Parts: sequence; structure tokens; C-alpha cells
Amino acid sequence: MKKIIKISAFVLSLTLLITASVSVRAEGIPSSSVPQNATEESILITENLISGILDEVSQGLGYLEARSKANNLIYNAVLSGQAGGYGYGFLSPIACNAIFEYRDIYLRPDFYVTAEANVRNMLADLITKVETGMDYEEARKEAYTRIYKSVNPNFDPSEREMTDFCYWDTPAVDSAMFNRARKVLLEAEAKYKTQFNVQ
Repeated sequence: MKKIIKISAFVLSLTLLITASVSVRAEGIPSSSVPQNATEESILITENLISGILDEVSQGLGYLEARSKANNLIYNAVLSGQAGGYGYGFLSPIACNAIFEYRDIYLRPDFYVTAEANVRNMLADLITKVETGMDYEEARKEAYTRIYKSVNPNFDPSEREMTDFCYWDTPAVDSAMFNRARKVLLEAEAKYKTQFNVQ
């Protein structure tokens, strides 16, 4: 009887030790960082591969080291046939964007909070429209134009439609502004889909 109690106590303490040493919080890929051509399946596959790395990045791991780890994981998953048929070139940008966002937020948390507050204020009417059914892509384009115009009121997106990309005269804007715009609009779209049970 004493032997069973000792074994049970050992197993219980070992289980608690393992549970305590393993990170409980596996980070997910933020929707605001996902490339437009990514599918839900490719996002889930990438998330399963790199969630531990994202957790490390949110605790201070550097961008290049994290990206190197993620690239190795994705490359090995593709070679071993565990990437759901997706190639390295498809999954890697999803991982790189997520790592960049986590690292940037780690380095400039206050800036992201301020940027999100500014974007919510600037796009309040668009957020409401998306919550009531406006197309996300249409709202995103309008949001980007407003962000550019907040820096340069003379910015006119129609001027660049007929010219090559290298001739576009776009104002310099921190990428965090666009990231937060995507975040708040995607949240509004999710709210609309949940509220009206839209797929």
C-alpha cells in the first residue's frame, strides 16, 4: 500500500512539474498579419508549427532568431509531408508576418496602443459600417486612404491607378497604423458574421 502511494505521489509530482515547465500559453497568428491569399487551413498549419516560437517572441526572442527557427520548422514540415500540401513559399510569409507583428508589439507596445486608439477614432464610421455588413476589402481600401490622408491631405489614390508602382507618391506612414486598421476592421467583420450568422 505504501509503495502504491509513493508511486502515485511521484507520478503526480512529475505531472505537476511537467505541466509547470511547459508554456500554458501558445500564441496564435493574429488575423491582422495574415497575407490576403492565405487560407484558413494554411493559417492553422502554420500556427501549429510556430505557436511556441510566437510565445518566445512575445517574451523577447529576436526577430531573426525566431524567423530562422520558424523557417526550419516549416521547411522540415514541407519535406516530411506534414504541411497539408502547402509549400514553403506559401506558409513562410504567414509565419514571417506574425513574427514581425509580435516582435514589433514587444518592442513598441505603447505605440501600438496609441496607434489603435487613433485608428479607431479615424475609422469609427467605417467600423460601424463593417459591423452592419459593409465589405471588408472595400472598408480596408478606404481606411488606407484615410490613413495616408492623415499624413498628407493632398493624397489622391486615383492618381496612381494608371501608373507603375515605382512612380507612386505615397506618404510615409508607420506600418503599425495599417496593421491596427486591419485589426479593428477584421474584429468588426467578425462581429457582423457572429451577430448575423454569416459564413
